Amino acid sequence: MFCKILSGGIVGVSACFVWVEVDMDRGLPCFSMVGSLGGEVRESRERVSVALKNAGFAMPAARVTVNLAPADVRKEGTAFDLPIAIGILQAMSYFSEKAAENILFLGELGLNGELKKVHGVLPIVQAAAAAGISQCIVPAANVGEGAVIPGIIVRGASSISQVLDFLRQSDEEERERILPRTVTDAGKLLQTSGSCGEDFAQVSGQEMAKRAAEIAAAGFHNLLMIGPPGAGKSMIARRIPGILPPLTINESLEVTGIYSVAGLLEDGQALVTDRPFQNPHHTVSRAALIGGQAQPKPGLVSLSHRGILFMDELPEFGRNVIDSMRQPLEEHRVRIVRIGGNVIYPADFMLVCAMNIATTKLIQCGIAEMAENKAFHGFCRCGFLLFRSADAMHGLFCPIILHLFLTIARQSLKL
Repeated sequence: MFCKILSGGIVGVSACFVWVEVDMDRGLPCFSMVGSLGGEVRESRERVSVALKNAGFAMPAARVTVNLAPADVRKEGTAFDLPIAIGILQAMSYFSEKAAENILFLGELGLNGELKKVHGVLPIVQAAAAAGISQCIVPAANVGEGAVIPGIIVRGASSISQVLDFLRQSDEEERERILPRTVTDAGKLLQTSGSCGEDFAQVSGQEMAKRAAEIAAAGFHNLLMIGPPGAGKSMIARRIPGILPPLTINESLEVTGIYSVAGLLEDGQALVTDRPFQNPHHTVSRAALIGGQAQPKPGLVSLSHRGILFMDELPEFGRNVIDSMRQPLEEHRVRIVRIGGNVIYPADFMLVCAMNIATTKLIQCGIAEMAENKAFHGFCRCGFLLFRSADAMHGLFCPIILHLFLTIARQSLKL
C-alpha cells in the first residue's frame, strides 16, 4: 500500500514542505529510507520501529520503503519521526486516507512513543498557513510557538497513541477533545512583556555616554566606546536594549523564527519579546559569529537580528573575525555557501564595540602630548582614530571603521 504524509523541513531560516511517501509491499522484510537524508533522519528508522512496537503497533513482516521528497533537498533534524510513523500506520490501515489530509505533522519520537520537542516549528507553521494548510500537529512542547501564527489550527500532542486516536475519529467534537487546538495571541504577549533587566535608570552620572547611546539607539547606528577599564563601557552597552523601541509583531516573529531554528527557545516559550543581546567572547570563531559548519546554522550576528551585538575588547578579536563583519554590516544579511547549497540568514543588528586605551589623556591632532610608548594616539579633528604604528591597527578597524558611525571616549570616574 502507498500513502503520503505532509511534513516540513528547514533551509536556512525558511521552511520547505516535505512529503513523506511510504510504500508497504510483500517481500523480504526490511525498512529502507531514501531522499538525501542527514544522520538524524537516518536514525529515525530505529526510533520509529521501536516506538511503534512499544506503543502496541507491531510492524508486519513486509518490505517498507520511505522516501522524503523532494529528494534533492537535504533533510536534517528529528522532526520527521512523527510523519514517518503516521505514514506507516496509514499503510497498515489503522485509519482512513482522508483522515490525514491537509494536516502537517512534526515531531520526534521517543522509544516509548512520546513526542519530544523539535527545532524550526515556527517557520514551518508560518509557511503552512501561507500555503492554505488547515492544521498542524506538533509536540506539546512546541505548540506555543506554532500557535502564534494566525489562520491555521495548531494542536499539541504528547504521544503517537494520542495522534492515532485523533486520526481514527471522524467526529469533530471528539477530535477536539483528544487534541484541542491551541491559540496564542501574539499581540497580547508583546503588550504584557516588559524588560525586567538592566536599565539606564540604574546608572548614575555618565551623561555623555548615555547621550551617545541614546543617539545611536535612535537611528540604530553602530557605536564604538573607548576608555580605560572601569569607565562604564560595558555597563552602558548592556543597557542599550532597554532604550530601544519594543519589538513589533513582525520583528518578534522574525527573531523567534531564528531562535526556533537554532533550538534556543525555552520550553513553553511562544515568542521572543525582548530585543536580543549577544556578547561573544573575543576568542569566538568566524563560523560561530557569522554562521556556518558543514550544515549551516545561524551565527551570533543572526541571533542578534533586530537587537544588539556587543563586541567587548574589540582589538582582541581575530583579524579574520573582524574582516567577516563587513558583509553583514553592509547588507544586513549573511550568505553562507557550502557544497550542498547556500543559505541566507538575516543579520540586521546594531553593533556596539568597546576597547581600552593606554591612557586617559586623549589628544586631538597634536594639541596635547602623549608618551612615546603609547600605541593609541587619540582623535583627529575629523573623528578618526590615530595610532603611532601600523601594528596597533593590525586586524582592527580596516574593514569595520566605516560602519562605526558614532565614537565616544570615556575617562575613569573620580570618586
